[in-house]
Amino acid sequence: MPDLRDAVARGRIARHQIGSPDPLTAWSHTRRFDAALSLCRTFAGMRVLDYGCGDGTFLALAMMADPQPAAAVGAERFIHTVEECRERFLSEPRIRFVEIASLDGPEHTKQYDAVFCMEVLEHVFHWEPELARMARLLAPRGTLVVSVPVEIGVPVIIKQIARTIAGWRSIGYYPGTTPYSWRELVSAVVAGATQHIDRPVLDFGDGPCHDHKGFNWRVLRDRLTRQFEVTRIVASPFSWLGPGLATQVWLVCRLREDASK
Repeated sequence: MPDLRDAVARGRIARHQIGSPDPLTAWSHTRRFDAALSLCRTFAGMRVLDYGCGDGTFLALAMMADPQPAAAVGAERFIHTVEECRERFLSEPRIRFVEIASLDGPEHTKQYDAVFCMEVLEHVFHWEPELARMARLLAPRGTLVVSVPVEIGVPVIIKQIARTIAGWRSIGYYPGTTPYSWRELVSAVVAGATQHIDRPVLDFGDGPCHDHKGFNWRVLRDRLTRQFEVTRIVASPFSWLGPGLATQVWLVCRLREDASK
């Protein structure tokens, strides 16, 4: 257990999030992981995959929790990220790390009781290949758990203020922070369930992607309902606030029977 805690603390992303020197930043990300771990308890003794696992923080925390998954796989796009995770978590044999491309192999098909995909799909340029892959990974009656930021309504104003202050203080970890015009910000505040502004298209040499600007979680929710049944929506940092006043939203989904045929 001490080795696992040390491995988490050395994670590149964890240092900027739950390990941030800024109390508010650390608290908000800790609450986000608390929400993930609460959902993960449902899968005690089962097989869990983290799609877009980053530095492996979530899976390590899950293995330190009680109860725990029986085994877990973390998947990332780039081999250098995978190798870094393998090195840090070498002492935990219940966690494996693989490249996302390898998930197309038959050894992963229908093998996971739960697939978590956290803070990923807001950046993805094309959802369809990723959602199709995650659907193939799920075991019969498996669960997809997606978390994304709330970037519409009142939360977008609060977040833009927090990001601006964090930028002034050189704290936090905000890799995607394209500024809003006043007109775009108003559109985000009053957004419904359709895309309200054009989203910036970025390319860091790995293909097109998005930052947080213009992301509308309701658009993703409606896309998911074509393939999955959304059985539960959870808000973070406080579930009682609901998505309208939350910073993150969790969509708990089951594959629709007609979609799996």
